[in-house]
Amino acid sequence: MVYAIVDVGGNQIFIEPKKIYDINYISANPGDIINFKRVLFIFYSYYFKIGTPCLNNVLIKTKILRHLYGKKLIAFKIKSKKNFRLKKGHRQKLTRIFIEDIALL
Repeated sequence: MVYAIVDVGGNQIFIEPKKIYDINYISANPGDIINFKRVLFIFYSYYFKIGTPCLNNVLIKTKILRHLYGKKLIAFKIKSKKNFRLKKGHRQKLTRIFIEDIALL
């Protein structure tokens, strides 16, 4: 069993190889291969390593599958007795990635 904790786009994500994850938008084309180098923790067949803050000898190879939008969030503000109503919606841009490999260098 292999897994790692990676810092991607300001978020820390628990990842495993051969799985699909949705992360914050990355400006790259679908089909591109990208490497994550900010690995904070890795567990590799009963061997674990903690970075201070990052590990230098670990490379995570990922493939961008597609870009998509997240679930719609609605912010509704109201002020009582003033007839003030404000409705705003937001959809976060996301990127779906496939983790191909977690490699120790």
